[in-house]
Amino acid sequence: MQTVFAFIIIFGALVFFHELGHLYFAKRAGILCREFAIGMGPKVFTFKRNETVYTIRLLPIGGYVRMAGEDADSVEIKPGHRVGLLFNSEGLVSKIILNNKDKYSDIRIVEVEHADLEHKLVITGFEEGEDEAVKSFSVHEKAVIVEDGTENQIAPYNRQFVSKSLGHRAITIFAGPMMNFILAFIIFLIIGLFQGVVVDEARLGQLTKDGAAIAAGLKKGDVVQSIDGNEVSSWMDVQESIQQNPAKEIEFVVERDGKTLAIPVTPKEVEREGNKIGIIGVYAPVEKSPIKAISYGFTETYNWTKQIFVMLGQLVTGQFSIDALSGPVGIYKSTEEVAKNGFFTLMKWAAVLSINLGIMNLLPIPALDGGRLLFFAVEALRGKPIDRQKEGLVHFIGFALLMLLMIVVTWNDIQRFFLNQ
Repeated sequence: MQTVFAFIIIFGALVFFHELGHLYFAKRAGILCREFAIGMGPKVFTFKRNETVYTIRLLPIGGYVRMAGEDADSVEIKPGHRVGLLFNSEGLVSKIILNNKDKYSDIRIVEVEHADLEHKLVITGFEEGEDEAVKSFSVHEKAVIVEDGTENQIAPYNRQFVSKSLGHRAITIFAGPMMNFILAFIIFLIIGLFQGVVVDEARLGQLTKDGAAIAAGLKKGDVVQSIDGNEVSSWMDVQESIQQNPAKEIEFVVERDGKTLAIPVTPKEVEREGNKIGIIGVYAPVEKSPIKAISYGFTETYNWTKQIFVMLGQLVTGQFSIDALSGPVGIYKSTEEVAKNGFFTLMKWAAVLSINLGIMNLLPIPALDGGRLLFFAVEALRGKPIDRQKEGLVHFIGFALLMLLMIVVTWNDIQRFFLNQ
């Protein structure tokens, strides 16, 4: 249960911040955002605030922000349709009723001759019970179309994604991955503030209760001057001297409270990655300061970003196969293992996943944010956008291939963790 809770929190946070980036910059650009969704599939929880419906969906495989002009559920009102109109206090159409009109009072029935809900915001037609003259009805920019009791707000052209400048569209799409990098930095910053940042000094940090260091009489804060006659000046020197002498007594010369002490210690022998090394149960020295925490946040974000790009390069060059990739099942099992090592380790795992999500989404693959940014780059070079239907087809094919990859990776995870045990 603890693993399930940790997985839901981490997955939800990563997707939430990613989609929040899209939502924030879309709204700043004036784009109508119909839905903000975490997950895919059937709705589990939903509420509406202002113009946007916020939903949590069943399947933990991503999320999305549904923007006007990008969705396929817009309703077209054609000539000959009989619709019911409700008006606000200013005399503008506030609701357009497509069916079940008898449920509404003060409704005016109109046979549509022409409807423009994108540019002029007007409906013209013949009103039932009146003379045969064509009437024109002005529509409010936030009017809703009601069908089977479900309201769908109209999207004037200036509220649609496609109407915005190339710069606004690009930042709206780029903002999702950008938020993942920002989230990773914030997580590393919090770790640095509360756990401290490792400093490369020849000084002992926290000692474990059952380690050889505390048994020999070493204490936290001891400044190591030499080990077995060899001068040391950094934590790396201390660590190497310990690891190179498993099960052998070595003499620590340390400074404590202005005094110099010689303390013999015998590192315990353990096996790591096929090699025998020594350990004495002591951690690296750490410092807690806002400046060091900020530096740690930037450094860790940069280092992990670089490492993930190196791994991507190895995948492209065939240095490791697709079997090494993990999907939701693999991430869940990894989260289970990481959670055993404590809260801060779990936070670091979340930060790494956030960076990974940001990088994956920036890859120039159709249906991903990077694929859309690639189309924007082509638009900038051509001076005009690519045909929307052709672009949509490319993204559809890309999405289908990504779903196929997800199925393959998930099946590999299931075999690895459950069927081959």
